Amino acid sequence: MNVIETNLKDVVIIEPKVFGDNRGWFMETWSRQKLEGAGVHLDFVQDNQSYSAHKGTFRGLHYQLNPMAQAKIVRCTRGKLLDIAVDIRQNSPQFAKWTAVELTAENKRQLLIPRGFAHGFLTLTDDVEIQYKADNYYAPHFDGNIRWDDPEIGLELPFAPEILSDKDKNAPTLAERIQRNELNFIFD
Repeated sequence: MNVIETNLKDVVIIEPKVFGDNRGWFMETWSRQKLEGAGVHLDFVQDNQSYSAHKGTFRGLHYQLNPMAQAKIVRCTRGKLLDIAVDIRQNSPQFAKWTAVELTAENKRQLLIPRGFAHGFLTLTDDVEIQYKADNYYAPHFDGNIRWDDPEIGLELPFAPEILSDKDKNAPTLAERIQRNELNFIFD
């Protein structure tokens, strides 16, 4: 596995080694031993998968607060998407900074998103499947979201999203979350 740094500390791209022959291909998507050798120490407890039928679907920017915050390793198993991580740790020098990585079924890249980051993605094709491992269980009472078009974050997308859930359409900005003391948590 190849671990590639992004512009945000601790958010990394994981490129698995793919072994192919006339039958097809094989890859190891997760190896605790190999990733610990690269400084990634996570114990996963839940796998999730979602499907988006149409290009232009945006899901996010989602997060969970402590003590139920989640680190994730995300991969695309069908289609193409732009995967996004935003640092929402108020004590971080990277606060409100973001990174985006194109994940496709073909490039087989994965994105590691640590605790303390909001996550979202924009589908770049129809028929997109995304799968991810989480190191903590989903907990609705600790769940939150931030507007995808928050000017403080300033996401640069290849095109404006066309399909969003009502929850994501009506999400507050980062400043509104802070003003309401809804991001009052500290991460190591």
